[in-house]
Amino acid sequence: MEKNIEIHETAFMTSMFRAMNVSLSKDSYSKLWNNRKTKAWVTDYLKEVSEEEISTHCVRNRFFLDKIQQLFKEHNIEILINFGAGFSMYPFLLNASLEHIEIDKSDIIEHKKNRISNWMKVGELPKRKIHFLGADFEENYEEELYTKIQTIKNNKKSFVLIEGVLFFLHRDKAEKLFDFFNNIQNKGDYLGSVSFSHSIKETNAFSRLLHFFNARISKTTKEDYLTLQTNFYKEKLAYKIKEHKDYFTYSKEVNHSVNKRETDILNENFYLLEKTK
Repeated sequence: MEKNIEIHETAFMTSMFRAMNVSLSKDSYSKLWNNRKTKAWVTDYLKEVSEEEISTHCVRNRFFLDKIQQLFKEHNIEILINFGAGFSMYPFLLNASLEHIEIDKSDIIEHKKNRISNWMKVGELPKRKIHFLGADFEENYEEELYTKIQTIKNNKKSFVLIEGVLFFLHRDKAEKLFDFFNNIQNKGDYLGSVSFSHSIKETNAFSRLLHFFNARISKTTKEDYLTLQTNFYKEKLAYKIKEHKDYFTYSKEVNHSVNKRETDILNENFYLLEKTK
């Protein structure tokens, strides 16, 4: 199966979505990544795929921001390890004493590291302790990345986050990633994950998404995108599901009204897991 889509080609769009409803996302810094090219893409995407995408991205950001803040307040985590971090801004939305490891493809990481450094220098962003690591989850990253993470993490209580990534991976690569999480985490650590269920591929919104990608990025079919049922997480014997929400259920918790039909929404599932072994 040939796949040419690069995860980072949607990363700037995600940041812009979060910036378009700050009261919902609680992300006041994502606007720094806004640019003219991304605005054009976002405008077309909202027209051609789903107008609800602003809110779905904001609610996802809000879910993990809320959970990480709560776990930190309860002294359950000391370091956030963000796999496929893209241009998310969690380090600046969370307590200054929380440490961060941001992982993504090397070109993304270098660009983000340079921009973040400059923004902190000129006072656009508050000072934070962030470790930037380059890795490609389609390649053999495990040994080198494990050593780098362990050098930074030691025995700190961790929260591993993976959002906006699994959809673009093959199933075997996703399984390998979760094995890797198990290896770097200790009992009592937490894992946050985002995925679509199989039913998403039968919606009007997904058909329009596929058409959008095929017209602008690369020719693919719906089989090229990874969807996962809840059993995928239940089968991870070293973890247990602490919380499972989707766009609709968490929207209710943050008092956000959903007005579109379900078939016109790309509904994501948010999972919070705890390592028990």
